Amino acid sequence: MLPGLARTAAPQSLPAVSPFAAAARPAGGRLLSIDALRGLVILIMLLDHVRETFFLHVQVGDPMDVNATSPALFFSRLAAHLCAPVFIWLAGVSAWLYGAAGHDRGAVSGFLLRRGVFLVMLELTLVGFAWTWNFPPRVIYLQVIWAIGLSMMALAALVWLPRTVLIALGIALVAGHNLLSPLQFAPESPWHVPWAILHDRTWIGIYDGLKVRTSYPVLPWIGVIALGYAAGPWFAASVPAAVRQRRLAGCAVAALAAFAVLRGLNGYGQEQKWSPGSDALQTAMSFLNVTKYPPSLLFVLLTLGAGLLLLVWLERAQQGWLARRLAVFGAVPMFFYLLHLYVLQGMYQVCVRQWGLNQGKVFGFDHVWQLWLGTGVLAIALWPAVRWFATLKARRRDRRWLKYF
Repeated sequence: MLPGLARTAAPQSLPAVSPFAAAARPAGGRLLSIDALRGLVILIMLLDHVRETFFLHVQVGDPMDVNATSPALFFSRLAAHLCAPVFIWLAGVSAWLYGAAGHDRGAVSGFLLRRGVFLVMLELTLVGFAWTWNFPPRVIYLQVIWAIGLSMMALAALVWLPRTVLIALGIALVAGHNLLSPLQFAPESPWHVPWAILHDRTWIGIYDGLKVRTSYPVLPWIGVIALGYAAGPWFAASVPAAVRQRRLAGCAVAALAAFAVLRGLNGYGQEQKWSPGSDALQTAMSFLNVTKYPPSLLFVLLTLGAGLLLLVWLERAQQGWLARRLAVFGAVPMFFYLLHLYVLQGMYQVCVRQWGLNQGKVFGFDHVWQLWLGTGVLAIALWPAVRWFATLKARRRDRRWLKYF
């Protein structure tokens, strides 16, 4: 997502133009942590999508349902909650860094608009087909790629605002959108479709045989990307790493403390309340059960607070083996997203053809630990393709289309 400007030398065992060097970014490789964090949440996303492909035979209406879900499945799904907020917040940071690399606001706005349209079109075509395997589609799910695309298109306009106004608007959207939950519009209302896209997770009828599910209402996500853009100056080459890390850690602690207080009070921030369980683990699960669709204030506080702490940790460990490998996944997020969806769908179709639809007993995983193991094996299997594309993207910076992946 960001232009690759590395200063650190490539390891001897790697090509001269390596994905590890490309992921390092400006300021002597300091920003490798951004790609490393993106790579980490990509792999967590992979776990969640393996679950959605090979664990649906386990009859759980909602993997966050405390009363019906095993702790292992609950916390696996909770980890996946990090993905969307981290992706979208980092998209805002990336947009600021794109401008800092020598592009004026007009260029940044234009890039965001083009990128946003590109992502929306991907959601409606390649991504949607990968999920449903139906053409023409009977159902269109407007999910995370759609939300990122619309958020980028909104940020294309918001970049013209003063930074203080942008921060205030971002906080207002994230913290205040819960007040709008009682607002509903009937399907015959002219406000039904725009409100469904902005805030109400619902169905939109297009015509007979086709309907749309607004899985990711975008209003609060616009607030998240705006806050990411406003945090961009902390990543400037002139800002010492220690200063940036203190700011990030301070925001993380403040967010997590606010989550703990608001959640403990069972007041504002989320309609779904927590309650004491039969034991400490059940109580903790209820306390951490946050609402994602649309993301409640408590959801954003918890996930971004945890995400910022991870970013601080990866900044401090960015020369380590793990961070550098994670950064390769994070350097080509859209390539990996499309690749893993089609690989998973292909694997599922092969299993159906081989064994039929008896998924639970034949080729579905029976235990959550098998999901984790399968995810690890799949990540290793996809590594050569990801590394190849990251190297290509780093080497061929003259190919503008590559930066969209």
